[in-house]
Amino acid sequence: MDRNKNEQILVDGTLDVRGESCPYPELYTLDAIKNLESGKILEVIADCPQSFINVPESATRHGHKVISTFKDGSTLYFYIQVS
Repeated sequence: MDRNKNEQILVDGTLDVRGESCPYPELYTLDAIKNLESGKILEVIADCPQSFINVPESATRHGHKVISTFKDGSTLYFYIQVS
């Protein structure tokens, strides 16, 4: 599930929720997913430590596939394929 820093993932949308505290990154992610068609990939960028658990778990619980996660310092990246 983790990705190499050099790995490229083609995304269809990006949601930057840095500076937002939980539960907002999770809620905004679910809202952004609603705007994408099935099979599209959403990149979520967050810096709330709880997001590392909450965002992927919530996406999976709603039937979407977390294809990759990456942490760069305090910044978290999630790549979610919409179902």
